[in-house]
Amino acid sequence: MESVLSTAVSGLQVSQLRLSAAANNVANAQTNDFRRDLVRQQAQPDGGGVTARVEKALRPGADLVQDMVDQKAATYAFKANVQVVKTADDMLGRLLDVRA
Repeated sequence: MESVLSTAVSGLQVSQLRLSAAANNVANAQTNDFRRDLVRQQAQPDGGGVTARVEKALRPGADLVQDMVDQKAATYAFKANVQVVKTADDMLGRLLDVRA
């Protein structure tokens, strides 16, 4: 149960990072020489979730379509991870009911 929660929590954190990076890119799209934030994700080798880091794009310039897609994808991933946390909480509650 603990690994499920840690995986979901890491997913929530990365989704928030992705959403923040995309929002920053949209907000600065008209800034001269602004290089977009790119979020690079990587699965943790022990099956314990995901890690991420923010990098700058190699070339300046906006990509508003990609940023809007990234925002939507991050929102859906966040909602999915919240549902995992809720389900794990429900399962733990039922397990405690059975054991009690």
